[in-house]
Amino acid sequence: MSQYILEARGLIKQFGGHLAVGGVDLRIERGHIHALIGPNGAGKTTVFNLLTKFLQPTAGTITYRGNDITRARAAEVARMGIVRSFQISAIFPHLTVLDNLRLALQRKLGTALHFWRNERSLDVLNERAEELIAAVGLTDYTHAVAADLSYGRRRALEIATTLSLEPELLLLDEPMAGLGREDIGTVSNLIATVGERYTVLMVEHNLSVVAALSNRITVMARGKVLAEGAYAEVSKDPEVRAAYMGAAHD
Repeated sequence: MSQYILEARGLIKQFGGHLAVGGVDLRIERGHIHALIGPNGAGKTTVFNLLTKFLQPTAGTITYRGNDITRARAAEVARMGIVRSFQISAIFPHLTVLDNLRLALQRKLGTALHFWRNERSLDVLNERAEELIAAVGLTDYTHAVAADLSYGRRRALEIATTLSLEPELLLLDEPMAGLGREDIGTVSNLIATVGERYTVLMVEHNLSVVAALSNRITVMARGKVLAEGAYAEVSKDPEVRAAYMGAAHD
C-alpha cells in the first residue's frame, strides 16, 4: 500500500481563456495533516474542488488509494471516503446538536429521506451520535439548538457531522474562517485530535494555525505550486515570501 492516500499529477483547470490551475502535482501522505496555502487567487479552492470532484479537471490525473478517480463524481468519492467541509457552515441551525448528528448518521441506515418515520426509529443512532458529540467536545451542548452555539462550537458540530461519514481523508476548507481568537484555539485543538486518527488536507489562511498543525505544507501562487515541505523550511523560501508580500497588492 502506497504511503500516499491521494495524488494529483499535472492537474490543470481552465475556465474559458483563464488558466486557474496550471499543472499542479500534489501528494497527501497517510496520517498527516497537510495544509494548502497561498495568497488570494492562488488557485487553492479550485484545486480543492478538483480533488473533491466538484469540478472536473481540464487535464491531469487524481488517484485515491491507488485508484484513478479523475472522472468520478463528488458523491462517488464521498462514498469512497473523501469527505469535505465548506467555508459556510453546513449544519441545520434550528435543530439540536444531537438531532444534527442523528440526521447525518441516517445515511448509514439508508433512511435519510424517510421523514415520515416515528422519531423513535432514530434512537438507534443516539449512542454513535453521542460518541461523535463527545469527540468534538460538545457533550455539554447535546440538547442545545445549533443556532445558539458560538461560531467555534458550530464549526466543531460541522466537523462532527463530517466525521459521521467515517472518512479516510478529511478535507477542511478554511476551518478558521470567521472565528475569534478563543474559538480558533478550540478548533485548532480539535483538528489536532482528529489528525491523530484521520488524514487531513486543509486550505487555511491563518499561518499560525498552519505552522502549529501541519506535517507538510504546499504553497501555491498563480495556479502553480511554489514550494512544498515542512513549515520551517517553506516559510524561509524567497519565492514564498515574495508571493505573500505581493498579495496585498493583488
